[in-house]
Amino acid sequence: MLPVDTVSTPAVPTESREATAPAAMNRRERLFAGLVERSGVPCELALPGGRVARFGAEAPRFRVVVRSERALRRLDELSLGRAYVEGDLDLEGDLLALFEVREALTAGVPLAERLRFLGQLFLLPATWVNRRAIDHHYTLGDDFYLSFIDSRYRFYSHCLFQSAEETLEEAAEHKLETMVRCLGLSPGMRLLDIGGGWGAVAQYCGARGIHVTSVTLADDSRRYIEHLIRERDLPAEVVLTDFLDYRPEEPFDAAVIYGVIEHIPDYGAFCARAWECIKPGGGLYMDASASIEKYEMSAFTRRYIWHGTHTFLAVQDVIQELLFHGFELSEVVDETADYERTIRAWAERLDERAGFIAERWGEEVYRAFRIYLWGGCHAFRVGRLQAYHLVARRRETPGPRPGLARRARSFLRSLA
Repeated sequence: MLPVDTVSTPAVPTESREATAPAAMNRRERLFAGLVERSGVPCELALPGGRVARFGAEAPRFRVVVRSERALRRLDELSLGRAYVEGDLDLEGDLLALFEVREALTAGVPLAERLRFLGQLFLLPATWVNRRAIDHHYTLGDDFYLSFIDSRYRFYSHCLFQSAEETLEEAAEHKLETMVRCLGLSPGMRLLDIGGGWGAVAQYCGARGIHVTSVTLADDSRRYIEHLIRERDLPAEVVLTDFLDYRPEEPFDAAVIYGVIEHIPDYGAFCARAWECIKPGGGLYMDASASIEKYEMSAFTRRYIWHGTHTFLAVQDVIQELLFHGFELSEVVDETADYERTIRAWAERLDERAGFIAERWGEEVYRAFRIYLWGGCHAFRVGRLQAYHLVARRRETPGPRPGLARRARSFLRSLA
């Protein structure tokens, strides 16, 4: 995959004002100024009362405007993110440069948040948690997401770029081309689309004579895909259910799951269900955003964007479960640069429509997603997040599918 080009962002214009000396700041302001300065990026900090602190000899790349002393009560990721969403902070200029400050911040995950996540992960039915999380995230409606994702296939997961000049829409088509090629799909075959989104798989594959069954948890997604099927007379259908509850009348030739495994952290349950849904020799194509350590996610994202047990893919864990559950791996491809470029395009489009989004869905929604998208772009750039696609083939035999006792023995052996 191609590396993402660095785009120059104009410096923040500044007026000719005398910089505030550290002695004129209170303790919280000095601490915050130290965090901003530690990024090493030329920047400007505007404090209440017209005081200004500047860092670096060059023109500032970004500017942080502190509107209220409340913004600096706690200097961790979640608290500062909340201050921005609620309007106590403003952020101007190059947000990618601003996120360099993140390395100096503590994660700031409240104990209550940790306990809530653990309770949902271990004590509540996964299908119930998934339903509530999806309902929460997609209550904004189709028009919100369609205002910044690609307009051709409407992917809310990364697209695949083959050159630096390509548009997001062209990269979305390459994503589908890659999947069809990897799975060896041809007219007349039956494909299971796990998490239908806004009908990209039904639209692309259905137009090529491949019968698609899309499984989705979201009512808006079901309605959108049903309209697409009727409008284009596609050989496709959509089922409103959780994939973990889905029982097809007969197995499929292949299955695809685009950016949905993040909602199913129980990889054993997922792989067992996928094995039942795919014919022997059939392929499974999966792509996702990933992190090296499973369950690693910012408190800001859990609070404002993804509720429930949303978890970035842990590649090593899902590969183990695929092998345990009767699959063999065909390929694993690093697509981190593609996700960085995709999410940057989303962030730029979100900013271009800032006025429309703030007017229709509220300033706080715009600000929360602005942090989410630009922060995600930075995370892919510096390696906090990765992205992959995996291709696996279903074997005849189901594999050992180890239970708790077998897993415990394996764990103890590894310690020895």
